[in-house]
Amino acid sequence: MPWEVSHPDKVVFPGVPGENDHAPVTKQDLIDYYLSVAPGALRGVAGRPMILKRFVKGITEEAIFQKRAPEKRPDFVDVAELRYARGTSAKEAVIHDADGLAWAINLGCVDLNPHPVRATDLDHPDELRVDLDPMPGVEWAQIVDVAMVAKEVLEDHGLTPWPKTSGSKGFHIYARITPDWAFKQVRLAAESVAREVERRAPDLATSRWWKEDRQGVFVDFNQNAKDRTVASAYSVRATPDARVSTPLTWDEVPGCDPARFTIRTVPARFAERGDPWESMDDAPGSLDALLRLAEELGPAEKPVKGSKPLIEVARAKTRDEATAALDVWRDRYPDVAELLQPTDVLVDGMRGPSSVWYRIRINLEHVPEPIRPAQEVLIADYSPWHGYSGRQAP
Repeated sequence: MPWEVSHPDKVVFPGVPGENDHAPVTKQDLIDYYLSVAPGALRGVAGRPMILKRFVKGITEEAIFQKRAPEKRPDFVDVAELRYARGTSAKEAVIHDADGLAWAINLGCVDLNPHPVRATDLDHPDELRVDLDPMPGVEWAQIVDVAMVAKEVLEDHGLTPWPKTSGSKGFHIYARITPDWAFKQVRLAAESVAREVERRAPDLATSRWWKEDRQGVFVDFNQNAKDRTVASAYSVRATPDARVSTPLTWDEVPGCDPARFTIRTVPARFAERGDPWESMDDAPGSLDALLRLAEELGPAEKPVKGSKPLIEVARAKTRDEATAALDVWRDRYPDVAELLQPTDVLVDGMRGPSSVWYRIRINLEHVPEPIRPAQEVLIADYSPWHGYSGRQAP
């Protein structure tokens, strides 16, 4: 590399299971991992603007989201200026090669979060992304079943679907498309996929907009909205076992176990089998059929907010603090807590000016009305906007 890694021995993951140990993963280990899978990782990020999601103190603390590329950067890192819905703009980093991968990791990135556009055309995505997000209590087998339905829907409408584990709790399916449609049309096409998956498998999947209305696996079409990013292929996720968002063949999907794909195991898999997504750029597809489906389905039912009896419990800087506040609420109302279904506890990751904060809400629809707690003063009341005076302020 034409530059030196800063603090290569810095611990990023405190301890990750391996064959013979539970050793920590250092920054240098993480760089070595990305270099070992560079052809696959670059297929997802090269030439695309990306948000820098920096775990500057390792995964034990929340990440900082940095849109603007550092002013001081090597010549092999370019920028592309994106304009956001709020009216702001930023020159985001664009990498092209293995040196760029190592540079991003050296800044504290763990996973890579590119936009679905190329730097050469920021207004027309060249991929459609389907994010399968399970609600609490959903088993992995159900997620896989929904993935197979989504595969059929995409194929039935002329697209080639490419599956990967998310590295977290869900599943991702991508489809390369020709860059002929604006974000609004791509999102509409993705929404049509979600609605059709729900129509074909109503007991398994949902396209409902409000989280409190969802059951099963949410087919998240909004990941195709402008300014949204998704962890790309071969990204290491900030989980205790350093799971990897791993591309698969469709033959592997029915029996796959996401816990098997980690920073310890994926390099050997890549070396032995190559990248299942190697040919994904060979034949980008058209959205014409999905947009015709959108016309056939008609406008989606307008989501009605406030149809559920919700109370808010906490707003917290970290997930751990939000969970602690929820425990306080459960101890305060033990009889009510026992009546809640898994999906009644809504944990919302909310984007602040530079990081994610967490909101806890409770859906009381399964609690008899006479014993429903009223909205009270929040147990934790964090605001990411306190003291912030930038252009993103609400």
